[in-house]
Formats: sequence, C-alpha cells, structure tokens
Amino acid sequence: MSHAATRPNLSDRTAQAGQIALGGGRRGLRGLLPFVGPAVVASIAYMDPGNFATNIQAGARHGYMLLWVVLLANIIAMLFQALSARLGIVSGHSLAALCRMHFPRPLVIAMWLASEVAAMATDLAESIGAAIGISVLFHLPLLTGLLITFAITWALLSFQSRGFRPIELIITGFVGVISLAYLVELFIAPPQWGQFFYHSVVPQLAGPDSVTLAVGIVGATVMPHAIYLHSAMMTDRVSPRSDSERRRLIRYSNAEVLLALTLAGLVNMAMVAMAATMFHNGHADVGEIEAAYHTLLPLMGVVAAGAFMTSLLASGLSSSVVGTMAGQVIMQDFVAVRIPMWLRRAVTMVPAVIVVAIGVNATDALVISQVVLSLVLPVPMIALLVLIRRPQVMAGFAISRPMQVMAAAATALVLLLNGVLLLQSWPN
Repeated sequence: MSHAATRPNLSDRTAQAGQIALGGGRRGLRGLLPFVGPAVVASIAYMDPGNFATNIQAGARHGYMLLWVVLLANIIAMLFQALSARLGIVSGHSLAALCRMHFPRPLVIAMWLASEVAAMATDLAESIGAAIGISVLFHLPLLTGLLITFAITWALLSFQSRGFRPIELIITGFVGVISLAYLVELFIAPPQWGQFFYHSVVPQLAGPDSVTLAVGIVGATVMPHAIYLHSAMMTDRVSPRSDSERRRLIRYSNAEVLLALTLAGLVNMAMVAMAATMFHNGHADVGEIEAAYHTLLPLMGVVAAGAFMTSLLASGLSSSVVGTMAGQVIMQDFVAVRIPMWLRRAVTMVPAVIVVAIGVNATDALVISQVVLSLVLPVPMIALLVLIRRPQVMAGFAISRPMQVMAAAATALVLLLNGVLLLQSWPN
C-alpha cells in the first residue's frame, strides 16, 4: 500500500485534533477549532431563503417592529440546537433514532411523516431561493435557475464521500459570504440604531398580518430539520472516551452554538433592518425578493443590490445541501430505511418544480413554507424535551431544572403562536 493511500485525510486530522483537545492537549481557540462545524452547518438553516422572504416582508410592512421576534426566535434556536447536540454527544444516537427507540411505533410513524412534510417545505424554500438568485443575477427563467440549483447542490453533496470536514468547510465559506454581504448592506444603508435597539427588546404586534409574519419568522428561524441534523452530526465526529471528555465536548459544543447562532441572528436582524430602512417608508409594498432587488438597484446602486442577491444565492445553495443531509437523517433514523442520495434529492425536488412550473408566486411560496415549518416545529421540540429529561437516555448528563423550564416555555410559546395563527386562519 502506498504512503498516499495511508495518509490521514482532512476529517481524520480534525478528529485527531479533537481527541487531543478533549484530553486537554489543546486549549482556548486552538481547542475549539476542531469542534467548529456542526453548529455552523445547522446555522445555515437559520439564514435560508425562507428567512429572506419573511424578514423582507416584516421590514417592508412593519419597519423595525418585529425585530424582537427575530431575537426571541434566535434565542430559542440556540437553546434547542445546544440541547440537540448534547443529546447526540451523551447518547451516541440522533434525535430521530432515539424517537424510534423510545416511542411507540404509531407515534414514530406520525412523527416521521410530519418531519418529511417539514423536509419538503424546507427544500421548497431553499431551492426556490437559490433559483431566484440565479434567475435574477444571470437573467434566466426561474425553472432553469431551479434545475441549475439542483445540479450544483448535487455536486456539493458529493463532498460527503470525503468525510465530515470538507462539507463543513464549504458551508462555513457560504456563511462567510452571507455575513459579508449583510455587512456591506449595513455600511451602505445604516439603520436607525435607536429604533433598531428599541424594537429588538420591546414586543409589539399590529394586526393579523404581523401575527402571520411573526409565526413565519419563528418557523424560518427555529428549523425542525436543523434540530434533527445537529444531534446526528455529533454522534460520529469526535468520540469522547470518558465522562470528563464528554463534559468538555459539551462545553465546546455550547461555545460553537453560541458563536454560530449569534452570527446567524445578527444576519437575520440585519435583513429586517435593511428592509425597514430601504422599503418601509415609500416602498412598503415590496414583499417579493425579486422586487426587493429591483427596488434596491436604483435606490442604492449595483453593489447593494448585487450583495443582496449574492447572499440569497449563497443561502439557497448551502441550505439546499444542509436540507438534503437532514432529510437523509430523518429517513434513515426514524424508520431505519436508507435510500440513495440521488433518490432523496429527487423526491424533495418535486414540490419546488411543481410550484415553479404552475406559476405560483415564489416569495409567497417561501412565506407559506415557513408557516408550515412553524406548525411542524413542535414535533422535534417536544420529542427533544421529553428525551433530554430521561435518565436512561442522558446517563447522568441531564440538563438543570432552570434549563428544562426554559425549554418548556419556549415550546409552549411556539405552540401558542401556532394556535393564534390557526384561529386567525379559521373560516368564519
């Protein structure tokens, strides 16, 4: 066997560095770096095209008023991603697999079907978002942009065959592009910082439309598939060899969640602020992504408009990859069925192709998909809340009582918002 054939690949080297860090041989930033990846991958779900759609509509119609919803949703996301990672680290199984192992079979089937609906709604938002970016930037029909999106996503997914690290670095690069684009936007069109900070902490709603958008923001920010995926990514990455290493791994994971989702939250708040600054006074009717681009172009120039669409394209492509990875986890861990990646991708493509082919408004489809996600969101949240409390699952690593109360309150809040939405939508 040649020396090249036995050389550790990037994933192997990352795992080795992680083992050294868990043993205390690397500390500080050097110790954290091998563990940066899973939360960054999950964070792309919080900057997907569904966020673009709901945040643009929120800012254009209501100014800065719904920033508190974005902040609250991001805090909930941090909590549940941290709990999901903790569950995977301690148990060695994904959330979906633990549901299959601990819940009654009929309930597992119902949860799996609901989660598949969420996966399809997710893929609809992500694929259409990337297709809009390609369509507008390169002046192509939306359906052509959609097919190009599928081809690029498939090419990116092929990097999974090289271990966990290459795909993590690719997604990290996309996160960097999105973040840089919104830094440019804030520099070109600074928000009213007084209004920004006030509405970030003072809850307000103004009529049924704001309620629908608030629920959509929660659905776009706290993503069911990201909760499933995060636990799965922690099971076969760096394996702790003792309880002390497991505790250290949990601390590293919590630090990564805090960093990755703080960045995602700032990007989401920047989206709302940009829409509030540019569209609320004089262009409040801007509710579509394409319209936002064409309105930005004459108002702020090609740099601002180009940064906006580039960030959307990066968001759509990367989140399509993450969505497909999550779909694989949902299928194989809930019902123990493995299907080829190409078949999984083909199944989740169908709703997006149908929506585009029949001419449904793309941005409206994005917002509706986020409401669907919010309605499905309690499924993984409640499952995680139940499992994280079980001693036979957590084996001495159960969360504290205050953390349990916070998680229960967050779940209750999502259920309340969904109930308000259903009552509002119920025919008179």
